[in-house]
Amino acid sequence: MMAAIANAPLGDDVMGEDPSVLKLEGTLSSRFNKEAALFFPTGTMSNLAAIMSHCDTRASEVMVGAQSHLCLFEQGNISTLGGIHSRQIVECPETATLPLKSVAATFRDDDPHYPRTKLVCIENTHNVMGGVPLPKSYVDSMGDLCKSHNVPLHIDGARIFNASVALNTSVGDLCDGAASVSVCLSKGLGSPVGSVLVGTKEIIDLARRARKACGGGMRQAGVIASAGLYAVENNVERLREDHERAAWLAGELRKSGYEIEREPETNIVFFRLPEGSKLQYDDLVPKCGLEGVKLGSGYSAGTKFRVALHKNVDDKQVQHAAAVMCGLLK
Repeated sequence: MMAAIANAPLGDDVMGEDPSVLKLEGTLSSRFNKEAALFFPTGTMSNLAAIMSHCDTRASEVMVGAQSHLCLFEQGNISTLGGIHSRQIVECPETATLPLKSVAATFRDDDPHYPRTKLVCIENTHNVMGGVPLPKSYVDSMGDLCKSHNVPLHIDGARIFNASVALNTSVGDLCDGAASVSVCLSKGLGSPVGSVLVGTKEIIDLARRARKACGGGMRQAGVIASAGLYAVENNVERLREDHERAAWLAGELRKSGYEIEREPETNIVFFRLPEGSKLQYDDLVPKCGLEGVKLGSGYSAGTKFRVALHKNVDDKQVQHAAAVMCGLLK
């Protein structure tokens, strides 16, 4: 990846002239069977630009999951920056999906009292609910439901390649029912930065304008696009290793007494301290940090912790993490 960065041919991406960016965009649009693609510095900006592009009229509304990243962790930007109303739907706890019946009942009639339903968003894999991969059958059904109401479907695909690997389904087939997908190149794929939005040419043209308004126009962006291209071409299948390590770690934590919320299907493990534990919630993260183990915290009012496995955590390191966490509980 470092060699790819050092040797990347460069141009001015604001003018559409960076060959490394163009190659990355062409590769991703082809993989996802979409008409076009656009490179972004972050997934948050990619999601925002996509939603602004789909909801390009005033008084627009988008359906999102109540536990989705879009709802919880993007600072309400579709409202504060895009002027778009969000309608939050509670996910099914077993499947991490927006229930089709709930979505069907939430489409607005054309009434001046209401905002117009312009978009439905789902997240795959679903982060907060345990890295759950949403299967093709569900995505297709949601896409069909949206089409029946003449409303597009957007996928926050921050970990869409994890879903693809876990389900043994190509990303093109998995996202066939979606009009647009935001694809993260960092996280498990190992690129230092960047996301790509794929979709119809019309949406990508509008997203280019939204990206510029958000300050996302980059010049010689090939230095980071080349890292993303290397990640897509070399690091997708190895995501299985992260999934296997997550499953192993969950087993070790469970044997030690930690409460595992659900069996991990991809690279994310959520867990809680057992009831009556002498180890306090506020102590676990800093004590693990002293041993070089970083945990995510602050979920469910601080009662739930997250481990995310990725390219730079090998077997020896995950074994060390398990030993530290299990040792602290004992």
